Amino acid sequence: MELIGTLTELAKASGCADLAGCRSIVQAAAEEQRSLIYSVLDSKLVDETVFLKGVSRWLEIPWWSEPIIGVPGPLREKVPAKTALRYHVLPLQEDEDGISIAFYDPFDLLARQALASSLHQRIIYVMSTRTQIVKALRQGYGVGAETFEAILEGRSEEELGLDAEQETNVLDLDDSEASVVKFVNQILREALEQRATDIHIEPLQDDLQIRYRIDGVLHDVPVPPNIKVLQASVISRLKIMAQLDIAERRLPQDGRINLELDGQAIDVRVATIPSVTGESISLRLLGQEKFTFDRLGLDKQLQLRIRQLLALPNGIVLVTGPTGCGKSTTLYTFLSSLNTKERRIVTVEDPVEYKLSGVIQIAVKPEINLTFATGLRSILRGDPNVIMVGEMRDRETAEIAIRGALTGHLVFSTLHTNDAIGGITRLVDMGIERFLVANSVRAFIAQRLVRVLCPRCKRPAQHLKDYLKEIGFPLEHASNVMAAAGCDQCRHTGFEGRAAIFEICLVTPRLQDMVTQGSQEAVLHATAIDDGMIPLRHHGWSKVIAGITTVEEVVRVTAADLEMVDE
Repeated sequence: MELIGTLTELAKASGCADLAGCRSIVQAAAEEQRSLIYSVLDSKLVDETVFLKGVSRWLEIPWWSEPIIGVPGPLREKVPAKTALRYHVLPLQEDEDGISIAFYDPFDLLARQALASSLHQRIIYVMSTRTQIVKALRQGYGVGAETFEAILEGRSEEELGLDAEQETNVLDLDDSEASVVKFVNQILREALEQRATDIHIEPLQDDLQIRYRIDGVLHDVPVPPNIKVLQASVISRLKIMAQLDIAERRLPQDGRINLELDGQAIDVRVATIPSVTGESISLRLLGQEKFTFDRLGLDKQLQLRIRQLLALPNGIVLVTGPTGCGKSTTLYTFLSSLNTKERRIVTVEDPVEYKLSGVIQIAVKPEINLTFATGLRSILRGDPNVIMVGEMRDRETAEIAIRGALTGHLVFSTLHTNDAIGGITRLVDMGIERFLVANSVRAFIAQRLVRVLCPRCKRPAQHLKDYLKEIGFPLEHASNVMAAAGCDQCRHTGFEGRAAIFEICLVTPRLQDMVTQGSQEAVLHATAIDDGMIPLRHHGWSKVIAGITTVEEVVRVTAADLEMVDE
């Protein structure tokens, strides 16, 4: 009881507002013989650093205040991954006095016994934060390192072919058996916990590189040093999960994996690419997401404009932008808003990224001549109210979509252009008559994704006024500009999540006349602004002023927009 009381007092000193709740958590952990320190930290009722520093002072265990970056190679051999990762103990350094080990749970006697039995030298224990230790373990040993070591010991490599016909792969890491199956599951689970949207497994000449794309930026994933020996097994396991031909290594293949993490369904698109150093695999992680206007982050003015567009009985609405800018999410949000019992919605996509209940979705299959154009022709004969075409790639698809719009259907699609006005030029370049573009398209919506500042560590930014003036930022709001700093929660990037910025060009009667007359793109752009279009960069500035993102982020994603303004 004295231990429970002391930990409760330390929790109080570290800012715990719910002392009764904290005491009950510690009491329950003691009765169930669970870790008291784990339970307090998992409750998130205390400041981790302050609480653990209090524990270290109480027990007179030195506190390690220096940054911890990885684990030195010789110490990885002395403290194997299965010990370090199981007990969350981190070897720091070795000298004539002994080997320094960092931990955050001084009451874990099993950890001390395991270290004492494997290390035949003096152990100097120090304490640090759980966040720092877990991060250093991941960097020093690599994702799935304890499983990797067990596989190399030859415990269960025959499990490679398990679950070949399993429709949903549950990412369960409680299996005590070490196998390639568990190692791959650890890679996938780690990616999902880090909010990754893509995983790239890339063979190099003497290594196997794993990278996660988080908030649009690729990050290297620490992996065990000898992971190259498992390259073929890892690639084969992923191909089995995606129901691909594991014997075919010369041609690209595409497949899907259905995952389940903590009861949540995850859809994974898999693509293999044969390279000179072996097969590379890319995985796109797609959760079962809700598509709402709140998620798009639209202000009232833009939301009103879009709702007016969605209320139109016919016409084409085109979303433009480069690959990976969130066009699909925007279109799915539009369809979800229109998805009522009174409307028949049909889509043709390549591939179907998200499944919408109540919407008929067609996946393009060029090998059987099911293209966007042929699918669209069939859709028009099926009495739809709303049509979504994944992408207007050619003149034939564009012409059929225009015909559908002119015959009373509301059509959504995408184009790859730098800005909204560029959609007009793109359609004309495809061979579409200008008068058809002017009379069928109701709006062009350009969009980009900017990274959102981490709310825990963002700080005021300092920019020269000359620079802000040069890029067109309103100087009267210079004091509102924030900058990225970086902390443990955001992986020291300074950002967490992404938000969209938009440029909505309504095809007004004046713009229709100018398109039909063949006016230059710069003139069309100026006319659209006069008619109420807010350029991408200006919408980005509103996000900067609100403290959502940085000046640099907006400049990065709207460089083409600035070039047009300069012209």
